[in-house]
Amino acid sequence: MANHKSSIKRIRQTETRRLRNRYYAKTARNAVRRLRALNDKAEVVEAYNKVSSMLDRLARKSVISKNKAANLKSKLAKHVAKVQAAQSSTSLDSCWPIRLSARTQDFHS
Repeated sequence: MANHKSSIKRIRQTETRRLRNRYYAKTARNAVRRLRALNDKAEVVEAYNKVSSMLDRLARKSVISKNKAANLKSKLAKHVAKVQAAQSSTSLDSCWPIRLSARTQDFHS
């Protein structure tokens, strides 16, 4: 057990910070998990902006390392791009037969 008042106070502060950091890190992990589960284009973009700023803030406050924040943001950006591409391709697939039939008419006439 610590003998000095300053070391006792330091132990108290460290414990408080540890618990606070654990809470914020867990909140960020849950936000990342929720973002990865989303499949709607608008929701994914909105959630990505919030999660990205949250990760930057945690890295700035040294709750997580800045490399971890950058790696998570990079992976999430890939997920956002994939969802956007999937949304775009489904909208093109619905009009594909029309475009295909117009092309075949040009070739056959």
